[in-house]
Amino acid sequence: MSQEIDETLLKNIIRDVLGEMKSADTPISFKGGAVATDGPSQENSVDWFKSTGVAKPGRSKDEVVIAVGPAFATVMTQTIIKQSHKDVLRQLIAGIEEEGLKARVIKVYRTSDVSFISAEADKLSGSGIAIAVQSKGTTIIHQKDQDPLNNLELFPQAPVLTLDTFRAIGKNAAQYAKGMSPSPVPTVNDQMARPRYQALAALMHIKETKQVVVGKPAEEIDVNFN
Repeated sequence: MSQEIDETLLKNIIRDVLGEMKSADTPISFKGGAVATDGPSQENSVDWFKSTGVAKPGRSKDEVVIAVGPAFATVMTQTIIKQSHKDVLRQLIAGIEEEGLKARVIKVYRTSDVSFISAEADKLSGSGIAIAVQSKGTTIIHQKDQDPLNNLELFPQAPVLTLDTFRAIGKNAAQYAKGMSPSPVPTVNDQMARPRYQALAALMHIKETKQVVVGKPAEEIDVNFN
């Protein structure tokens, strides 16, 4: 893969992370609607990505929940290879809808670990199938009642995930929800992706982890691509 790390992006993330690390490194709590002031960064208002309240368990068997990490869209806006979060969600949802199912988007705040994001999300999915996406792009398809690390499909190399791959992930998740056994989504295995992007991936994960709010429930997200 020929795409190089964006030097400006890397510098900005390093600057932001170092600034945040100056604050007290104490657990963040969420009680009575109050969030510790030395914890997460202020979330930006995004016109296409709006919270509509606490996410509730779904009852529809024809839905797939897409759960994003706590920094997704409102603090960070691109994956590790500069795909916009808007485009990533657009493709995941398109893949689900192509299979005749509905997508429901939630934002998870309790963890930045993609496996545990998925484990929280599938409990809210009417079909029991969920897709979890970290802000840097790492993605999982997970099924209810399975251990967090026991995934249907895992996509750990975010730098090799194209928008077409995200669309295929959505399609496969929908097929699992319909009781099918699809072939795993093919991805490129780039041996140089890890050394090339390791530093940036670590910094992006630190930035997302700073947005974790212990005890805060997942929020329902209304997405509008118009």
